[in-house]
Amino acid sequence: MNLKRISPKVSVSPQISADDMPLLEAEGFRAIICNRPDGEVADQPSFADIEAAAKAHGIEARYVPVQSGVVTDDDVSAFGEELRSLPRPLLAYCRTGTRSVTLWSFHEAKKRPISEILAATKAAGFDINGVARRIANGGKTPADTGDAKFDVVIVGAGAGGISVAASLQSRKPDLSIAVIDPADIHYYQPGWTMVGSGIFEAQQTAKTMGSLIPKGVKWIKSAVAAFEPENDAVILDGCRVVKYDRLVVCPGLKLDWKKVQGLEETLGRNGVTSNYRYDLAPYTWQLVQEMNKGRAVFTQPSMPIKCAGAPQKAMYLSGDAWGRKGVLNNIDIQFMSAGGVLFGVKDYVPALMKYVEKYDATLNFFHNLVAVDGPAKKATFKVANPDTDPAEVTVDFDMMHVCPPQVAPDFIRVSPLADAAGWVDVDQATLRHKRFENIWSLGDVMNAPNAKTAAAARKQAPTVAENIAADIAGRSAVAQYDGYGSCPLTVERGKVVLAEFGYGGALKPSFPAWILDGTKPTRAAWFLKEKMLPPIYWRAMLKGKEWLAKPEQVKATAK
Repeated sequence: MNLKRISPKVSVSPQISADDMPLLEAEGFRAIICNRPDGEVADQPSFADIEAAAKAHGIEARYVPVQSGVVTDDDVSAFGEELRSLPRPLLAYCRTGTRSVTLWSFHEAKKRPISEILAATKAAGFDINGVARRIANGGKTPADTGDAKFDVVIVGAGAGGISVAASLQSRKPDLSIAVIDPADIHYYQPGWTMVGSGIFEAQQTAKTMGSLIPKGVKWIKSAVAAFEPENDAVILDGCRVVKYDRLVVCPGLKLDWKKVQGLEETLGRNGVTSNYRYDLAPYTWQLVQEMNKGRAVFTQPSMPIKCAGAPQKAMYLSGDAWGRKGVLNNIDIQFMSAGGVLFGVKDYVPALMKYVEKYDATLNFFHNLVAVDGPAKKATFKVANPDTDPAEVTVDFDMMHVCPPQVAPDFIRVSPLADAAGWVDVDQATLRHKRFENIWSLGDVMNAPNAKTAAAARKQAPTVAENIAADIAGRSAVAQYDGYGSCPLTVERGKVVLAEFGYGGALKPSFPAWILDGTKPTRAAWFLKEKMLPPIYWRAMLKGKEWLAKPEQVKATAK
């Protein structure tokens, strides 16, 4: 017997027999629902036999037969009535368990998010993405009323989504393009480090989404519920359907604040802050200004995260501010990283270490934040040093800057587009999906082994646009992405170590070393970060102007 739990009180399984009742009783089951009609095959146990055996063991049994491949709205209603009336925990079964898990999914669709349903069923070993449209419709059979259809649909209107829309439009002005995103505001997230150090105002990093969507591109202001790649369809919340010839997936990633116990409840107070949120970055600067003594903790979770240098940027700029104020010697700076190195590309580490020493910061590697007690100002870390036994340590703090754990969005992780880790599965050079030939992805959501930065998206967008244009023309990929990413490490106010690198940590400098040596802190790189990159982002990247971002060409071949 193969029991699969899909909720705390409901499990499903393939066909059971009367002999399974002692085990079901021992497992604590109090009820059974049979979803398999009698007589499907000659050797199938009848429901009457199952019911009699269940009764002998104090287990209630109900018969809600469903024809294979046809789950009607009436079937769902009947199943729901039994769920409501029977004691829990209960087991539903059919030939393989699929009909039972489908009935449960449709029943739960009125009260659970579709991503939660797909995640629960996926964890139990069932792929029900094929009925995602019906789940999005509250479990009811959807009535197709004419799907919206576009040449190219782009999921996500962040840095990657708007950039690729603009780059595509510049290449193919006649394309019908739609961008799907529910957000009203678009943020320049690289600027939040500067907000957290008092250099930018928060409002400088935000613009209305409508002002940035390229003219002629349709903005669909909705959240995505699921994908049907076999039908070239995106399912929106409310069961609206958008169809496409080609799809680009770039919704960014999810900041998983809930993964750290007690963190959400104390963010923005009790000295706990993060530059990873627009509304919290000003609080970072407030805390830095108010602090004259005590302990400041800066955390970094396991990779991948967006802008891997951001946690230490906050540390450096805070240390610089305290040094300028003359209180640095009174402050104990602790950098707690779940990883084992300061920065993943070794060429930049010597320059960074000089600032670690300048601010007298203590580096604590293999320390992963798992819990925060804000009122008590205590943080708990799991220590997983490979040379010692696992342990937990609790650290007092006066100020703590947190970088949260990060995962792919829920609707991506449970979709057919995801790899085993939940990220969109692409070819790292062409950025085309490995299984669905008319789907591409870029930005933080895909699984290429590059740094997740806005600079990476700036390079990826033209690559995707170029390859989609080639595909429309009947050619194979003509552009390839080399893994370029950039992390301007703000080591002090007025100086930046400009880390630029590609796949495998290969250095990819944009300027000759005599102009700007990225391995050293320079004022030129600070000028680039403070004065040049914001207008490049707003006025070039999001407008399809590919300054220093022309894709690397590969030899085109006929299909």
